[in-house]
Amino acid sequence: MKVLSAVAWPYTNGPRHIGHVAGFGVPSDVFSRYMRMAGHDVLMVSGTDEHGTPILVLADKEGVGVQEIVDKYNAVIAQDLTDLGLSYDLFTRTTTRNHYAVVQELFRGIHDNGYMIEQTTQTAVSSVNGRTLPDRYIEGTCPICKYPEARGDQCDNCGNQLDPIDLIDPISKVDGQPPKFVDSKHFFLDLPALADALQQWLDEVDSAGTWRPGVINFAKNIAKDMHPRAMTRDIDWGIPIPVEGWDDKRLYVWFDAVIGYLSASIEWARRLGEPQKWREWWNNAEMKSYYFQGKDNITFHAQIWPAELLAYMGKGDKGGEPGGYGDLQLPTEVVASGFLNLGAGQFSTSRGNVIYVQDMVARYGPDALRYFICAAGPEQQDSTFTWEEFVQRNNSELVAGWGNLVNRTAAMIAKNFGEVPAPGSLEPIDQALLAQITGGFATVGDMLAEQRQKPAIAEVMRLVREANKYVSDTEPFKLKGDDQRERLATVLHTLAQAVLDLNTMMAPFLPHSSNKVAEVFGITEFMPMPRLEQVRDLDDESRGYPIITGEYTSTPRWESRPVTVGTPIAKPTPIFTKLDPSVVEEENARLGQPQA
Repeated sequence: MKVLSAVAWPYTNGPRHIGHVAGFGVPSDVFSRYMRMAGHDVLMVSGTDEHGTPILVLADKEGVGVQEIVDKYNAVIAQDLTDLGLSYDLFTRTTTRNHYAVVQELFRGIHDNGYMIEQTTQTAVSSVNGRTLPDRYIEGTCPICKYPEARGDQCDNCGNQLDPIDLIDPISKVDGQPPKFVDSKHFFLDLPALADALQQWLDEVDSAGTWRPGVINFAKNIAKDMHPRAMTRDIDWGIPIPVEGWDDKRLYVWFDAVIGYLSASIEWARRLGEPQKWREWWNNAEMKSYYFQGKDNITFHAQIWPAELLAYMGKGDKGGEPGGYGDLQLPTEVVASGFLNLGAGQFSTSRGNVIYVQDMVARYGPDALRYFICAAGPEQQDSTFTWEEFVQRNNSELVAGWGNLVNRTAAMIAKNFGEVPAPGSLEPIDQALLAQITGGFATVGDMLAEQRQKPAIAEVMRLVREANKYVSDTEPFKLKGDDQRERLATVLHTLAQAVLDLNTMMAPFLPHSSNKVAEVFGITEFMPMPRLEQVRDLDDESRGYPIITGEYTSTPRWESRPVTVGTPIAKPTPIFTKLDPSVVEEENARLGQPQA
């Protein structure tokens, strides 16, 4: 089966913190790695989102050019995500000429089909300098539910779409002043003309019952009241509007960002030397597509992006014909996570309440963070990161649980045989353990296929505890003498098989350490890893940028792999590092300090 793993596009306004990657990064990678292991043809794409007024605000703040600021943070983010082991087929950016061309093709198709309508609206501008203000940088009271911190594009409390002028007592977060509103003509996506088609799609995905309840309920709620939505802005940083007479405006950043899933797929195919290969996913009715992001982006993935696709294909009330890209597949599932909060509050770079991915990986390695996100992250609802819980889970679960099982198994084999021994006759206790673990492939696999990663990692850890209990019950360290050597060999062979199978189940969650465990048992190049590569723009040789890509065809299968008798086993080194309790105090002391 063709599977599109469409991962939210991080905005180029700074390094990624762990709250970001808990929503879009780690969940998408665990899913993509599992689906490859299950034998599916996965295309995992994303990139940095680099347009919009907030970038202009940041460039002014840092006193540099706009292109310079996005180049800087594009490189930082690409490094962050590579270090975390996110296995993108292509992680690119929205300032490529390829992306510009794809976005303009979508706009022309939507416009030609009659779903881009011209309307005059009141645009929010700064009362200080007259510059257009970003919708999300205007806050006020929601006119519908009276939530006091609603943003100018939507209210996170009731989920309704808003425009800045809808807010009660709006204030600009850029300059702290009430914005001024001026008349301006813009292109609007005619959502009312697409409402029936959107509702039909939502009914179909709802009846399938695969979406998380909170996501489908949110999507159905915002579908109840659809009105035309502006898709252009009064700025000069963004993708030009391919219509004569509109040179002084640009396409809305959220119009172009969601098209990135398609443009990245096209760029991937072009870089592969098979420029039409993207159609095997996008024009394939049997394809399944999964869109990963935080809950604050549901509107754009469950309404705006499907509406753009329907409009391009001419499937709204006004009819129309598909453009050159043909019939494009709507999302199979919008996989939105809650927020990972930090201690008692939300992540805040300005207040120093932040933990950057680059710092976390440098100090504790990528898999300790990945494990925390999988085991305690915001899968279905908001969750909280504390250093106390991070250290506790690392020490008691990763080190004392999984790491201890691997090390004690390898150490006993190395000491007693120096290689994986051949087993004698299996006793019921041996057979019971192996049966439990083999059964885990179906149980854990079903959970991963359904986006239930927290119960999936919990089940793997339960099996780890069963294997550790097996060690306590069989007491191989007491099996001494020639008369017990065959039994010792059988127990250690059983443990080696258990560890190898558990490591396969751990691999989507903890790819870095799974490679280390595989090496202990003589297996090299177990889980393929992404690589950071410097490339030239396909349509402008003067421009270069980093991409994340990789070769993942050697991904192991999601199944039991017989341990090889005679494989040399050396005395192991610990797979995970036990953290001193002082880490909690040290890291908490760092919080609340201004970040560069």
